[in-house]
Amino acid sequence: MVQKSTFKKIIIIVIVFFAEIFISLSDRAVTIGTSETSNEMAISRKLNNQLSSYQSVRKAEGEINDFMKKWDITGASVAIMKDERLIYAKGFGSTKKESFEQVKPMHLFRIASVSKLITSTAIMQLAEEDQLALDQEVFGEDGILNQQKYLSIKDQRVKNITIYHLLTHSAGWSKSSGDPVFMPYSVMKKMNVSLPVDLETTIEYTLQHRTLDFEPGSKSSYSNFGYAVLGKVIEKITGMGYENYVVTQILNPLDIYDMHLGSTNRNIKFSNEVNYYSNSPFKKVYSSLNENEIVLRQYGGNNFQVLGAAGAWVATPAELLKFLAHIDGNMNKKDILSRETIKTMVNTQPGIGPIGWIRTDEKGAWIRTGTLTGTSALLKKGADGISWVMLLNTSNTMRHDFTDNINTVMTDFIEKVDYWPVYDLFNYKEPSPLYAY
Repeated sequence: MVQKSTFKKIIIIVIVFFAEIFISLSDRAVTIGTSETSNEMAISRKLNNQLSSYQSVRKAEGEINDFMKKWDITGASVAIMKDERLIYAKGFGSTKKESFEQVKPMHLFRIASVSKLITSTAIMQLAEEDQLALDQEVFGEDGILNQQKYLSIKDQRVKNITIYHLLTHSAGWSKSSGDPVFMPYSVMKKMNVSLPVDLETTIEYTLQHRTLDFEPGSKSSYSNFGYAVLGKVIEKITGMGYENYVVTQILNPLDIYDMHLGSTNRNIKFSNEVNYYSNSPFKKVYSSLNENEIVLRQYGGNNFQVLGAAGAWVATPAELLKFLAHIDGNMNKKDILSRETIKTMVNTQPGIGPIGWIRTDEKGAWIRTGTLTGTSALLKKGADGISWVMLLNTSNTMRHDFTDNINTVMTDFIEKVDYWPVYDLFNYKEPSPLYAY
């Protein structure tokens, strides 16, 4: 009788175990709770590579493996969403060369200029709440940033710059003249300060010593500095730190708990963050943090404290797609912005680009790229209901142009998949531990 009883309990345990797995992968899965705001609540922390190792994708994954081998990519992370359901989240390669650790969905990557989509969403949310207006001036006595330290302005056209100009890279600064966020030594010398320079000093330097390259609003010319300034606008309007506002007012309410501003310092990173590599022959530069120090470009070449709202976020692909699902204009998940606002962000005018996105097309595809030394990233909302993210911890000499190769390999990969699962990994619930009898 004892043996039968024991056997019966084992059968019950096995049934419960597999039942929980089935339920967790079904559309009826229990959603992760929102009472705890620890990053341990992040859905990407609960996923593993095996959950996306189903038969229909195995052959297609050869496209990604070949791509990584061709371009000597150390690690990559991919997530795919169909009709706002997370259907794929998987890591490839290793988090670091020094000791092999397989990339998993939980690993954080720098996302570079994909950060601009986060910043623009924050600005548009404030506009919907009537806390600011897109045609509101940023500088000068009547501007948002009207603190005394920002009132010394060399080019008076700067006072005509609006929030909309910053959002669309049409404020008047051209990258051909050098982007101030990447010019710490010029800022240091002109402003008579020591490294590292901060964003406030960088803004003062730009206002006092630089002239605009074109009339505000006349055309778009990519400007990281403009988006860094938007971070200061958010702080002035809300009275909160930029990161704190984004995390508490946008990300956490969407059950996104593991996105943060990163650091350029090699010794300061998150426990689940990857290492970064460059295949460029120009690997070392003068540090943006310590004068006359030579460093690897990806670890100290760019000051993330200055880059901030323009390109300093780290994230996982799964949480980036969860963010996208709430600003994509689709119906399955409630958007945090109105349809009109979303339309404003993706619409373009002659010579003026979209807001937040790098480009959009008439078919409904929206693309946001990100490139820094050690990082290549691409987020794409497809017109066919499929959206995806690929993040890499390796860069090369192609820099911005390399994202075209990412788009190609992901397009080929997706086209080779015969079928996609019906479950939603956003709702994945880890099986409970087995009870001991």
